[in-house]
Amino acid sequence: MSSTERTVPDRPGDPAASPPRTGVWLVGARGSVATTAVAGCAALAAGLHRPTGMVTETELFADCPLPPLDGLVFGGHDTSCTPLPKRAEDLVSGGVLPHGLPAAVHAELAAADAEVRPGAGPGDPRDDAGRVAALAADLTDFTTRLGLARTVVVNVASTEAAPPADDPGAPLPASSVYAAAALEAGCSYVNFTPSAGLRHPRLRAAADAARVPYAGRDGKTGQTLLRSVLAPMFARRALDVRAWSGTNLLGGGDGAALADPAAARAKNAGKERVLAETLDTVPEGRVHIDDVPALGEWKTAWDHIAFDGFLGSRMVLQTTWQGCDSALAAPLVLDLARLLARCHEEGLTGPVDGLGFYFKDPDSGPADLAGQWQALGRLAAVLAGRA
Repeated sequence: MSSTERTVPDRPGDPAASPPRTGVWLVGARGSVATTAVAGCAALAAGLHRPTGMVTETELFADCPLPPLDGLVFGGHDTSCTPLPKRAEDLVSGGVLPHGLPAAVHAELAAADAEVRPGAGPGDPRDDAGRVAALAADLTDFTTRLGLARTVVVNVASTEAAPPADDPGAPLPASSVYAAAALEAGCSYVNFTPSAGLRHPRLRAAADAARVPYAGRDGKTGQTLLRSVLAPMFARRALDVRAWSGTNLLGGGDGAALADPAAARAKNAGKERVLAETLDTVPEGRVHIDDVPALGEWKTAWDHIAFDGFLGSRMVLQTTWQGCDSALAAPLVLDLARLLARCHEEGLTGPVDGLGFYFKDPDSGPADLAGQWQALGRLAAVLAGRA
């Protein structure tokens, strides 16, 4: 479909007018990642851009009946009041979205923004059960009112600090309230952040009994993606890694959130897991995260790897990763929404084997990218009916 032939997505009132559609409910719906995902999906559905970075648009899933991009309907929760069309314009100024795209997909951005509901903000006087019930009601209303086949909840909100040792009297963190609401509403769930989500100790029983599929945690977009490739290389070539240090410079909302040392520790846990599971030990060194507001939506990540070779010869590998986190994350969010919807359609429940490919701290499966790719291929065969 050319840009001049585009139509506005179906609005509520006539679900039978088109094939069944799939809801994508974004927690943090007015943030940079969510805005990029909504605008990008509309651009791809209209044929305005290629699906670069979307694994579900590659040959691996060619015969898999995933929800079509033009059949995704967006809504979400957020505590921000800045509408999506304005956020998209801001992202153009930051170099994330191409010039002209917000105007070209304004109708889709406005339609998604109309489905954003107030999120679980601080100071809410309701108890956990009340907050979960209210958020679940929003999800149920979205799904039924729009006549959607199913809805996938994706958490792309700012990183929370890891919760303290479980205190039965303390309220659940917001990420866990959203996760519990997804299960209560019968929606599959993706935790794209390092926040607690379904892994909170008080949700363990609910996660174990989940009647829907879920996946997480912490989307793997840059530095850890590279680590999941390089660490197995050292292990397979029998090279001894002595130290692995890293630095992240980033701005935007993520930079501000990770300026909190507790939030940074939650983020770094997944980065360390890749090395621990692949090298069987954690080398010396750690990752530093610095908030640099001037970088805006962009980030730079450095790694310094010291390793020993034959006869104890000492060597170093240094890497630099520069990229736009929202543009790296958005195609993965769309992939995961489509894959979880298909898993739900197939009746899969609980943590989905094969989706570790997308995460720093996956619910199950290997830590190295090659092993994760093989597991994703097996999942693709299941979802295509080939296994």
